[in-house]
Amino acid sequence: MQDGDTLELDITDVAHGGVFVARHEGRVVFVEGAIPGERVRVELTDTSKSSFWRGDVVDVTDASSHRRPHVWRAADVSVPPAERPGGADFGHIDLAHQRALKTRVLDGALTRFAGIDDPTTTMTAAGGADADEASEGLRWRTRVSLHVDDEGRIGPFAARSHRVIETPDLPLATAEIEEVARSLDGFAPGRIDLVQPADGSVRTIVRPAPAPRTSGESSRGAGRAGQRNGRGRRPAPRAQRPTRAPEDPTAREVVTEIVAGSSGERRFLVDAGGFWQVHRLAASTLTEAVRAALDTAGGVDPAAQHLDLYGGVGLFAAALAEAGGSSTRVTSVEADARATEHAGENLAEWVGARAETERTDRYLARLLAQAGSAERERLARGVVLLDPPRAGAGRAVVEQVAELAPASVVYVACDPVALARDLGTFRARGYEPLRIDAFDLFPHSHHVEAVATLARAAG
Repeated sequence: MQDGDTLELDITDVAHGGVFVARHEGRVVFVEGAIPGERVRVELTDTSKSSFWRGDVVDVTDASSHRRPHVWRAADVSVPPAERPGGADFGHIDLAHQRALKTRVLDGALTRFAGIDDPTTTMTAAGGADADEASEGLRWRTRVSLHVDDEGRIGPFAARSHRVIETPDLPLATAEIEEVARSLDGFAPGRIDLVQPADGSVRTIVRPAPAPRTSGESSRGAGRAGQRNGRGRRPAPRAQRPTRAPEDPTAREVVTEIVAGSSGERRFLVDAGGFWQVHRLAASTLTEAVRAALDTAGGVDPAAQHLDLYGGVGLFAAALAEAGGSSTRVTSVEADARATEHAGENLAEWVGARAETERTDRYLARLLAQAGSAERERLARGVVLLDPPRAGAGRAVVEQVAELAPASVVYVACDPVALARDLGTFRARGYEPLRIDAFDLFPHSHHVEAVATLARAAG
């Protein structure tokens, strides 16, 4: 078999990454656009690996009762696979079953990688079921990235490719963002970010593709470039290094985001081009989840020392500080200097709060090396909250946190496998999960957010 060939396959399961599992003569085939229990005709898209192949559904022979017309017409099974935009890989499945499948993936990862035999996770829609049912899981994206190719076409990438797909519809984006996207024209190759903060106005942030350096630029200052280095290889020519494109000033416009919660509204300053949750209700939903996690862990001791790692602009540090009161000691740690600057302003009302610009692993290494006995004692009574990127915190950071021996850990995750691996490391270092809650903050895609609450095991 080769790419482009078709097979009729039975779909047996769902896998991490938005794909579904079938087998052909003993070989696993990961299929996009299917549902477990279906029989489908699949066009093979990648047969290069001996261990598994990939393919896309082109026809459904025996459909699941959970199949629905795709919420994004451009991504429907009737469209050739190469022309379908990515980003809504569960859009052909009814919402309730999407969540059941996501829970299955999360629970499977927790069993396999964290060693938790019987996970009891729950799955909740952003803002609650009523808000989600009213929107049918659509119009939630307040941040969208589109791409511009060399021909000037503007749109999302096709799934698992860098090919731009032009489409008039963006059903997961807010109506305002979709309207602006339809009017875009005449941009150079690169990326266009559309951002709609709480004030409702859509910002257009242009991010041109880096341009390669000219041969003239590569020769200036080369000096010793023709000499061989100590290993007998010539250094890579400087001409291979791209020239960084100038930053769009709009990216650094400071906007205000509003987070609603049981204690009222709170405002956060953030760069328009900086990180913020993309679902319009995600920040509020996760803040409430963190508060529930803190309650489960026994609350926040204001006299202890608390850490918010990968802290961004201070969203979760504020939840920690608010739970502990005006004198709560909490440090937000973030590698991005602009985000740290905003975190300092967003946390200004708490006298014990501060924001530091540093990579998490380096901050923890320094803290472990320099903290005195009094500070270590405060840290041992505190909470460490982590909100790492998709790859997870990783073994080294988890072991550093465990060495600090905080009373409890709250872990906010956007990838089930990364979460499970890190929980496995925490468990090996004496921390056990008290609860794990999942949130469907990305309807019609395979992505899921989770909040895990851990505490030191007794004894």
